[in-house]
Amino acid sequence: MNKIHAKERQKIKIMSNPYFRFKQFTIYQDKCAMKVGTDGVLLGAWSDVGSGGKMLDVGTGTGLIALMMAQRSPAGSLWAVDNEESALKQAKVNIGNSPFSDRITLVNSSFQLFARQTAIRFDLIVSNPPFFSDSLLPPEKQRAEARHSVTLTLDELLFSCRSCLAESGILSLILPYSRNNELEKLCEKYAFHLKRKTIVYPLLNAIPKRILVELTRQQTSQPVTRSLIIEESRHHYTRDFTDLVRDFYLYM
Repeated sequence: MNKIHAKERQKIKIMSNPYFRFKQFTIYQDKCAMKVGTDGVLLGAWSDVGSGGKMLDVGTGTGLIALMMAQRSPAGSLWAVDNEESALKQAKVNIGNSPFSDRITLVNSSFQLFARQTAIRFDLIVSNPPFFSDSLLPPEKQRAEARHSVTLTLDELLFSCRSCLAESGILSLILPYSRNNELEKLCEKYAFHLKRKTIVYPLLNAIPKRILVELTRQQTSQPVTRSLIIEESRHHYTRDFTDLVRDFYLYM
């Protein structure tokens, strides 16, 4: 069991600070609708970056996941796509101030348009997509578009990924556990195959909240399914979670 003391916990919580400091880069988030959260950190740490290649972060927001992948893959080249003005400004600052700026290309475009126009075939595509498609939209437009399937639905995401993912490439996503059945149907629709899945539980004995999935265009004989528990009890993080994120969080 890994216990983080109160003073250290305060440093890894998302507070009113305009920035969130990681071990190798800092994320400024005061101008971006969506702040640094566990979902993005999980996806950035869990996705298989392999030995490098061409990688794409869809809906980059602050640039967090693109920066995490750049840290994990010194040989990788990355593209980060978004079309929300304040997110692009924030990502430009965060990427520009990082030691990985020369390997990350920030693109101002909707993903649907980018996927149609690019000639690049990516070895890895990652996305922490909008997912509250059936909930009541909040009044603030920027946050609504970031958190709901307003500008990019899950169906559109898989359709567009199909056209720009390399034949042997991987699509890596984090989604609410409640959308697992929907994802399975869309995988059948667009001929994606499950390669790896991790079911994420917030606490020991709690119901699952998220799924991390790797999808490929090639048939997989035996998909790997595992579980990840974040906390054994409140603020007592499991060894599995700590091992996954220790290269990023300052106080783990």
